[in-house]
Amino acid sequence: MSHHWGYVAAVVSAILFGASSTLNKIALENVNPTVVAGMIYFVAGILLFTIHLSPLCPKILAKIDSPETERKITKKDYKILALVILCGSTIAPLLLLNGLSQTTAINASLLLNAESLFTVAIAFIFLNERCAKKEYIGILMLLIGVIFVTTNGAFQNLSLSENILGNLLIVGACFFWGIDNNLSKFLSRKRDILLVTGLKCFVGGLALLGISVLLGFSFTIPLVSIPYILFVGAFSIAFSILFFFFALRKIGSMRTGVIFSLSSLFGAALAFVVLGEAFTPIQLVAGLIMLLGIYVLYRCGKRK
Repeated sequence: MSHHWGYVAAVVSAILFGASSTLNKIALENVNPTVVAGMIYFVAGILLFTIHLSPLCPKILAKIDSPETERKITKKDYKILALVILCGSTIAPLLLLNGLSQTTAINASLLLNAESLFTVAIAFIFLNERCAKKEYIGILMLLIGVIFVTTNGAFQNLSLSENILGNLLIVGACFFWGIDNNLSKFLSRKRDILLVTGLKCFVGGLALLGISVLLGFSFTIPLVSIPYILFVGAFSIAFSILFFFFALRKIGSMRTGVIFSLSSLFGAALAFVVLGEAFTPIQLVAGLIMLLGIYVLYRCGKRK
């Protein structure tokens, strides 16, 4: 499949993940956050393994196959997968959840953008990924846009010098997600990305649920929360990660990581529609800048 589909996959991944912030708010009213995280990853893993074992699997893999895919999954790949699960499905969520409880909402919103920065920096320094000069303009537009989408321009309310521990924990979570995103690039080359994403979600979910048991969190889940957990697990985690892996295969860590920041825009828009939260003109303009940034990335990347 062509380069074009990498951008489509990255945007779809961001849309699906963006929905999770709104739906998780509803589920988190009644369930511990670590339990919710464990359950949605576990549900995602079960769904992906079900698809992998079904007659649909060969058809899906054939549809997204390309010359650069590698058919064999080696011992080295499983070691990389273990690091991906440790960094992205275990350490990062734990740091984030603890950080969120020790800082303000606007601090957290701004600092979570560090994931895109770490992804770009790691890809540039360690994976030697490079873009055309005009593509960096698109990346900058996306990063500026996401800062204003998540903070609504209310920088006067930031208190980064306070709540230091909580702020550092969130930045730490973003760092580990940045590592996860770049390591996942190697796994995205595998033909059977259904198996790879299934393992990432399933093992990560089990790890989080195991931590919940050790910490003595309640596993009581009201019936009203179950549909949200199932939906987020199936679409915002399982299919979002699957599309993310495909985008990594086609356009690399740097472009995929920065386009994924669109999830904050779609999350804010859905919160406006479903929860009635404010969506201001500043956020609208910032969102348009982000979309223009993706267009610049796509057009400049297409010419290469």
